[in-house]
Amino acid sequence: MKFGVLVFPGSNCDHDTYNVIAEIAHQPVTFLWHDSDDLQGVDAVLVPGGFAYGDYLRTGAIARFSPVMGAVQKFAAGGGLVLGICNGFQILAESGLLPGALMRNAGLKYICKQVHLRTETTNSPFTNKLNKGQVLQIPIGHMEGNYFCTPEELSRLESEDRIAFRYSTPQGEITPEANPNGSLSNIAGILNEGRNVLGMMPHPDRSSENLLGSSDGWKIFESMIEALATH
Repeated sequence: MKFGVLVFPGSNCDHDTYNVIAEIAHQPVTFLWHDSDDLQGVDAVLVPGGFAYGDYLRTGAIARFSPVMGAVQKFAAGGGLVLGICNGFQILAESGLLPGALMRNAGLKYICKQVHLRTETTNSPFTNKLNKGQVLQIPIGHMEGNYFCTPEELSRLESEDRIAFRYSTPQGEITPEANPNGSLSNIAGILNEGRNVLGMMPHPDRSSENLLGSSDGWKIFESMIEALATH
């Protein structure tokens, strides 16, 4: 299997994400430049965090028009695995690969801290190594992480079991106090209809080694590897 990590002008977590695949998963991985539509035969695409194109206009608004995202859209439509982390989630939403939008945090401040997520579904290539209700400790670092969608879209996400993670207390309770950015229904990560695209604001790339304070994020990458190996 082979992973590809997108690189936009302003990406700053591309090397973090690459490191997880190369040094922890010990899997082939390559960088994919924003200005190319060649995905180099990868089996999974990782859209990392950062500030693509400086986050001008709004987060992900310019990145969605890059040649590489056109290729990613076709890749996802064909069932390819795509994981968008933080700015990557924002780009996937802007590209129409995921419903809804990421708005300014409710407190209008940049937030960088450890949070807790409750696993809402194990029925995906990204969560198959987790247990339903399992709580993960994973850091966030964003200004626009406040997830919003229409009532109709939220109803579909819930009825189709497409909410992957919700912000929670360490005990797994979904409370307003556990919600760091005001996200609708405490949503921290969602899946597309085909369940092959995941967008999440917290950073599994920054929590895949105990050295970083938590290795809980590794389970997400491990799930992807398991899904690819099985497929």
